[in-house]
Amino acid sequence: MATVAEIFKTMEYGPAPESDKDALGWLGKHERVFGHFIDGAWTEPGRTFDVINPSTSKTIARVSDGTQADVDAAVGAARRALPAWKGLTPHARARYLYALARAVQKHSRLLAVLESMDNGKSIRETRDIDIPLVARHFYYHAGWAQLLDSEFAGYESIGVVGQIIPWNFPLLMLAWKIAPALAAGNTIVLKPAEFTPLTALCFAEIADAAGIPAGVINIITGHGETGAALVEHADVDKIAFTGSTEVGKIIRRTTAGSGKKLSLELGGKSPFIVYEDADLDSVVEGVVDAIWFNQGQVCCAGSRLLAQEGVADRLIVKLRARMEKLRLGSPLDKAVDMGAIVAPVQLERIRGLVQQGVDEGATMWQPSWACPTDGYFYPPTLFTGVQPSSTIAQVEIFGPVLVSMTFRTPDESVALANNTPYGLAASVWTESINLALDIAPKIKAGVVWVNSTNLFDAAAGFGGYRESGFGREGGREGMWEYLRARSATVKVVSGPRSAVSGELQTQSLLRSETEDQRPEVSDRRHAAISELPDLDRTPKLYIGGKQARPDQGYTRRIYSPDGAMIGEVPEGNRKDIRNAVEAAQAAKGWGRSTGHNRGQILYYIAENLSVRAREFAARIDAMTGCAKRRAKQEVEASISRLFTYAAWADKYDGAVHSVPIRGVSIAMNEPIGVMALVCDEAFPLLGLISLIGPAMATGNTTVVVPSYRYPLAATDFYSVLETSDVPGGVVNIVTGEKDALAKVLAEHDDVEAIWYFGEREGVRQVELASASNMKRTWATWHERDWLDRATGEGREFLRAATQVKNVWVPYGE
Repeated sequence: MATVAEIFKTMEYGPAPESDKDALGWLGKHERVFGHFIDGAWTEPGRTFDVINPSTSKTIARVSDGTQADVDAAVGAARRALPAWKGLTPHARARYLYALARAVQKHSRLLAVLESMDNGKSIRETRDIDIPLVARHFYYHAGWAQLLDSEFAGYESIGVVGQIIPWNFPLLMLAWKIAPALAAGNTIVLKPAEFTPLTALCFAEIADAAGIPAGVINIITGHGETGAALVEHADVDKIAFTGSTEVGKIIRRTTAGSGKKLSLELGGKSPFIVYEDADLDSVVEGVVDAIWFNQGQVCCAGSRLLAQEGVADRLIVKLRARMEKLRLGSPLDKAVDMGAIVAPVQLERIRGLVQQGVDEGATMWQPSWACPTDGYFYPPTLFTGVQPSSTIAQVEIFGPVLVSMTFRTPDESVALANNTPYGLAASVWTESINLALDIAPKIKAGVVWVNSTNLFDAAAGFGGYRESGFGREGGREGMWEYLRARSATVKVVSGPRSAVSGELQTQSLLRSETEDQRPEVSDRRHAAISELPDLDRTPKLYIGGKQARPDQGYTRRIYSPDGAMIGEVPEGNRKDIRNAVEAAQAAKGWGRSTGHNRGQILYYIAENLSVRAREFAARIDAMTGCAKRRAKQEVEASISRLFTYAAWADKYDGAVHSVPIRGVSIAMNEPIGVMALVCDEAFPLLGLISLIGPAMATGNTTVVVPSYRYPLAATDFYSVLETSDVPGGVVNIVTGEKDALAKVLAEHDDVEAIWYFGEREGVRQVELASASNMKRTWATWHERDWLDRATGEGREFLRAATQVKNVWVPYGE
């Protein structure tokens, strides 16, 4: 007679279906045909397309395909609603977000079922993960709305925000984007993915019932053309996009030079790293969550298993045994582990890439059981014998496919982990917290989970590095994506630029009426009579900690306002930029130095500049004709600014987020890497130091293009750097034609961010060129008063010089 234990081993799961009655009732109420939700009301359905249930391949609704007119109407409604919504008190907006959170909870089961029907994911995931997180985001951001004035003083809403979300987490992505935008005081036009629009439409109805004013939230459905119309719309102030890297690059190019703020959460090929001391049984369950959660249709899925050689074979055996136990079937069955792939086109993509993996020599393994024949299903798949350069190891498959590789040492694991153009997430498994916290900062990814995977919370920002995009969603850092400084368009005191010559036109603020407006000859150049000629002081470029001759050997004369030649500077070119970037790459150890040490060097630069203050003031006066007092003011402000960033160097730290686990999420401010800094024209020394200071303080290395018209302050600054213990390569200065060098830097794949302060056409060129490797850009044509501390220094610069990595650390036995 069989024992109870034997019976349990042979028992099969019985079905545990979730009722779809309420979801079908909601669809029926709308006759299964939907218009857009614009200005607080449903529009009449126009041209429509089918919405398919992936698990049955049957049509469950039809939605409108948005046109340019629909986009115009939605953006117009958002623009009309903006003044009143922005004008509410923070407490009033907090109350609205709180109401949304409560409404989501009240309708949680309807939303969970509708999401499963629309997307194909299991009801366990939508019920227990997605919808609770949606409510959590609205609760959390209600708090930021309440604290907006005190915690984000001096900042305001951006305006009308266009948001485009993907199909893998339809309602959760909506909450990630709408909640912070509303909290900051923006109005919204959101386009859900064409495969999965239903929960967004249901949310619009719920928001309307919760009392959200008309026009504040507008939902338009459609295909890619609808999204393109939203991106290109001239009255949209910001675009937030989650989707593929390919589309992200198109959006970056489309918005280049438009002035639109942009945040992009793009693709990933995340490493799942297993060290030999890891608990392998826990690792197996982690892999299940990493790659077979939502059928692997997760941008941060742990799709690359990197196992240390000593445990790799044992781990593969355990994984295959666990894969045999996974249940795949109807998403509304509460006992099912995996649901359906979202659409036939995605299913065919997965099949094609799997076949390519086999053709390239990797070994494929799948469980022995068969998939359902109805709907779009694909079994969990494991590849072994994968080469790091193979297609399936490099391309985002976006399906339930795991590729495994091995490594010997921790350093090799980091190299493998970073062997991808992406940088979204990573998972590190080891019993040594020392090893985990050593490895996490070395991985180029925006999120690192330790002995865990796919953990998300509203308090912890999420986003990527490199071709996984830029910007963050969630946490304090996510709020900045929907705010702008109130003084963002302040004009510099030096006056408007001439459209003809580009010269700064004279104003009384630039020149002192009580002083001689012409500097003395002795201040401008050496005029002593001597039979011996003056020694040639033509500077070189400053690369790798020493002065270097320019590649092409050309120099340019610099004249004072009265026409006297006061010096010459070399004209840098593409090869000089290449050399400077290589020097900056070689100096990345600067980012691993302590904040205290970086601060000490910045203080030292300030000391050495102070000793030569009169010399620099005379040089500024000679170049610009601004008068001695104004030049002295610029030098004093430069010294003060160096002190500011020396002080910040060991104080601009991260945060520990309170997340609902027994552990913490550590938000670490990390240097971006090699930064290109293209300086403003108006303040030749202060403009330079205002960019170098925050970049150095936060651990970046730099390639600097100084003022084109007034470069001699920068070339004189070489000797200050040489005598201030600045490691070679941390600061590299290349003089020359500003916009031409900026374009070269923006195109350079080893430059990881570029700041540009100049003309509008230059902004467009920089943003356009930056799309090649999705480098971060901070480019503006708005003039800035660098003497004003409110606009010339502070957290705005520090944020732009860093990227936030969230490391999740569960702890306890």
